[in-house]
Amino acid sequence: MNNKIICSGALFYSLKSKHFLLLQRTKTKQNGQWGLVGGTNGNGETPFEGLKREIKEEIGTLPEIIKTVPLELFVSNDEQFQFHTYLCFIDNEFIPVLNDEHSGYAWVEYGRWPKPLHTGLRNTLNNNQIKTKIETVITLIQHLER
Repeated sequence: MNNKIICSGALFYSLKSKHFLLLQRTKTKQNGQWGLVGGTNGNGETPFEGLKREIKEEIGTLPEIIKTVPLELFVSNDEQFQFHTYLCFIDNEFIPVLNDEHSGYAWVEYGRWPKPLHTGLRNTLNNNQIKTKIETVITLIQHLER
């Protein structure tokens, strides 16, 4: 029997405003913490399929994603938990229609993250390799727009 938990999250980035979307949790032990759009994948879903479903459930729509870049795959020490983080580029900010899992949203500048951040997200955003990857990809996308 496979008891692995596979989750996916999206860090949305608006090309126009250069802001990232974060959501504030209302349920579970992460109540009040800021995190990504996303959640647990269903049986048979790929990480990206599960992410698209979670996006629709949590923010009421699946915005037009221009480009998706896999950002990180976190695997727990016992290999029973995986979290796939994707950087999703969209044109414009939007107003999400939140479900009952969230109490708020914020479009924020890079590095000006709201507090308290979910522990996993804080670890991701403080990882120097991931910070470099985010900065590099954003710079490349901006150069391609010209």
